[in-house]
Amino acid sequence: MLRIGVQTKNVVTDENPEEGFDMLKRAGFSHADFSLNDYLKNDSLYRSELNSFFDKSVQELEAFFAPHKQGAAAARITINQMHMPYPNYVPGAEPEVNDYLRQVVAPKSMSVCAFFGCPYIVIHGFKLAYFLGSEEKEWQETADFIDFLAPYAKEMGITVCVENLYTGVGGHIVEGPCCNVAKAVERIERINDKYHAEILGFCFDTGHANLVGLDMERFITTLGEHLKVLHIHDNDGISDLHQIPYTFTKTRENLPSTDWEGFVRGLRGIGFGGTLSFETAPVLSSFPEVMKRDVLAFIAKIGEYLAGCIRCD
Repeated sequence: MLRIGVQTKNVVTDENPEEGFDMLKRAGFSHADFSLNDYLKNDSLYRSELNSFFDKSVQELEAFFAPHKQGAAAARITINQMHMPYPNYVPGAEPEVNDYLRQVVAPKSMSVCAFFGCPYIVIHGFKLAYFLGSEEKEWQETADFIDFLAPYAKEMGITVCVENLYTGVGGHIVEGPCCNVAKAVERIERINDKYHAEILGFCFDTGHANLVGLDMERFITTLGEHLKVLHIHDNDGISDLHQIPYTFTKTRENLPSTDWEGFVRGLRGIGFGGTLSFETAPVLSSFPEVMKRDVLAFIAKIGEYLAGCIRCD
């Protein structure tokens, strides 16, 4: 049975998390992608700006997030995935910035994930190919970070998931880490064999795939059982907009910009039984606040439609 999920960002607040989770439930969601990355934002990290949130002890973090956990339980919302703050490595930053991200933010993120009983945490592979000269050297840096996380993941029963990314070169959007699906599968299997546990999985991001022109059906089919979580959102093929699926067209005949049919065929072909999780938080800030419930309900309805298509013979 496929479930429908969405980000907590722009819905669930620290001041009254129960209200936000109740809103998600009433909109038609059963699952949530907890936006841990909202507590140390990527735009700040790219400027090498840290805040003190993760200076809290694990016990203090658990106390801080206890109302969120209680609110989700009260609303019968399952937190099935979350996103570690990213980037996990900032090229060109002072050593203390990257040391903090690795030694403090990463392990405490794993502890928060375990506190919520969340089985999957998504990370971004390091964007270093154009600094180090090759994708292989780039992957070695990401693999080293995964090796660092592996003992936490194994002990806590968490699967770390890498996702297909894009990067910018000379003003153009090009493939970033984890866009070669054959390599991704081989690397996932190698790491999991090494630790005799499901340490590593994959998060397929539809928006990133559309930006760099990945064949969604082939990519998902090749991933097979290694596909654990999804980031579902739409864009115009030019910018990473995180909008509602079916929002953009590429012709006057209104053909979708994103290959949603290929996406559905891929998930149906591998018998995907996880959560159709929408990464559409920016949408909620573009609509008037009074329409938030309606917009969430519309996104959930799209999830139901996609689930029906995936289940079709």
